[in-house]
Amino acid sequence: MMGVAKALLVDDRRDNLVALEAILQGLPVHTVAVESGEAALKQLLVDDFAVILLDAQMPDMDGFETASHIKRRERTRHVPIIFLTAADRDAQLALRGYSVGAVDYLTKPFDPWVLRAKVSVFVDLWIKTQQLQAQSEVVREREAQWRVLTEAVDEATALLRSTDPDARDRAVTLLEQARWG
Repeated sequence: MMGVAKALLVDDRRDNLVALEAILQGLPVHTVAVESGEAALKQLLVDDFAVILLDAQMPDMDGFETASHIKRRERTRHVPIIFLTAADRDAQLALRGYSVGAVDYLTKPFDPWVLRAKVSVFVDLWIKTQQLQAQSEVVREREAQWRVLTEAVDEATALLRSTDPDARDRAVTLLEQARWG
């Protein structure tokens, strides 16, 4: 069963989180808002996310340090991070964001429609990935069933070739069990 896509919103200012939630309203994504890098790391221990919107400049643990921790964890290293910052268009900050694993870096004020479009792409990718994982599981189950049936046919064939008078009945029983079991 596939869950709903989630976006982790990380900003030390509550009003920015409220604004981000409003921007993303109507998209097929559940938002989870936290006010610190530490809270984001804790949230990532219990939930899976399609995308992370991360404020670059926060007190205590900034967005860059938070992103480094996220990218070091096996479970979260592939979650796309979009940095958001109120800083001037400083190329060094953007490069720093990309160097710690960001897929994008937006400077405030940003166009809300651009952010929605970017988040939509990552949500769509997350949904497709979930669908592929579900299909892979079905394929694995069918392959396991196929192996069981193949082994039963091989065993039944060997029984039918034997000279044992009861072999035919055992072969039939074996094939019936494999078919229904």
